[in-house]
Amino acid sequence: MGEARHPNHPGELSTEASAAERMRDGHELGARAQAIHLMQAAGVPFLVGGAYAFAHYTGVYRDTKDLDLFVLPADVERALEVLAGDGWRTEHHPDGWLAKGFKGEYFVDLIFSSGNGVAVVDGAWFARSVPGRVFGQDVQLVPAEEMIWSKAFVMERERFDGADVNHLVRAVGPRLDWDHLMTRFARYWEVLLAQLLLFRFSYPSDRDVIPDRVMTDLLSRTVETLKTGAEEERVCRGDLLSRVNYRLDIERWGYSSGRELDEHERGATSGTGSELQDPGRGHG
Repeated sequence: MGEARHPNHPGELSTEASAAERMRDGHELGARAQAIHLMQAAGVPFLVGGAYAFAHYTGVYRDTKDLDLFVLPADVERALEVLAGDGWRTEHHPDGWLAKGFKGEYFVDLIFSSGNGVAVVDGAWFARSVPGRVFGQDVQLVPAEEMIWSKAFVMERERFDGADVNHLVRAVGPRLDWDHLMTRFARYWEVLLAQLLLFRFSYPSDRDVIPDRVMTDLLSRTVETLKTGAEEERVCRGDLLSRVNYRLDIERWGYSSGRELDEHERGATSGTGSELQDPGRGHG
């Protein structure tokens, strides 16, 4: 018997749509379909994300243990009420960036922010969404730009979504709204640059899917930081990338929390909890 596979292992990757449901029985798939039907019938705006949206854009299918529905923060309570009315057990997750609905052993995630509190679901997600079909139902999918925006920050030891970012850029790079993406990453442009450099390394024959003007802009900003040198204040922004890996820096080594500083400068308020990223659940 080989070593047990880590829970965040993506499992079988396939170009066949059946791979997304091969390990799931009809009751589980029916529960997911029912959640979508309930939300639509109640008029709660939502977008399908996770593995289903990822497959739509990239053609890469994989098993997923849940269904990710993205909702506006203002609609979370209403969505929970709709599920509860159908007998689902509901809860706010303590990390504060999602809620959950359970139908027996099966569950649906209601996500309204990225784990680090940066990529909060807003009207632009819906305005830029694209049509798709999930479980035979017409739905709207999370835009590719917003998927990249949120996934780019997932850099835990046990989970790194860089491959997902790479597959998205490879598949839809020529159609991406790069101006919108640059706006999303305005405060975090180094993160975008890091992801794009990894893409260029991974796909040297596809580098041209990233506009030259984007790389020139980002690299020019890097040169400017070389001219200005290091910042005076000791800040560690690593806690925007990982909830655990930079804890010592902040608790023991005298660095200020980059996340707290970022939230203060954005005027962000914490929701129902810490909103600290916990990519240890799922791989949608």
